[in-house]
Amino acid sequence: MSRRVFCEFRRVALGLVLLLLSAAMPALGQTSATEVEIREYEGEKLGSVSSFRENSIGGVQTIDPSTYVLTIDGLVSVPLEFSYDALQAMLHEDRLVTIYCVEGWSVKALWTGIPLASLFVLTGPLSEANTVVFTAADGYTTTLPLSVVLERNLILADHINGIVLPPENGFPFQLVAEDKWGYKWIKWVTRIELSDDPTIEGYWESHGFSNNGEVGSSMFGD
Repeated sequence: MSRRVFCEFRRVALGLVLLLLSAAMPALGQTSATEVEIREYEGEKLGSVSSFRENSIGGVQTIDPSTYVLTIDGLVSVPLEFSYDALQAMLHEDRLVTIYCVEGWSVKALWTGIPLASLFVLTGPLSEANTVVFTAADGYTTTLPLSVVLERNLILADHINGIVLPPENGFPFQLVAEDKWGYKWIKWVTRIELSDDPTIEGYWESHGFSNNGEVGSSMFGD
């Protein structure tokens, strides 16, 4: 079987699996009126969803989960699109992580989401891929080295403090960029592109902020 035929077969097979998962779990992703935000986890006090400041470039985005699509493409063996319900059916993990904003505020929260490594297993990054480019519904972009994403096992969060991520906090998905400044924590993620160009700059990076974005280092330049 040729590589092209194999990749096409894999794409169709994965598409059928995701379609079946989506059909089998139609109620997932809907915020329940009985949801209560937890404020403590394993002895750690948590900040509230109301503790975050709104500083997005285009205002809060409202995304319909029934039409939402996450695209993963670029330097991958199998470009894929995932519906919200299909993503909800995937393995989720918890992370207790503090976000640090360059404006001086920080919030510790319990994030629950999908490890990006799990998604990349399905799409298969090519050997030359070294950079992950994230795009949001409002046009915002940011980048991270693929090695950082994998080594730190970063997640796309769809829950915070035990509740579905509110629109103000990035519903349906926010990147939990642990140990990176807040401008790397992109909200309303709609596309993930694999690239071989580590010099690509995101929105704030192109305005003078560090492409590295590591907390504890300078937020300006590299």
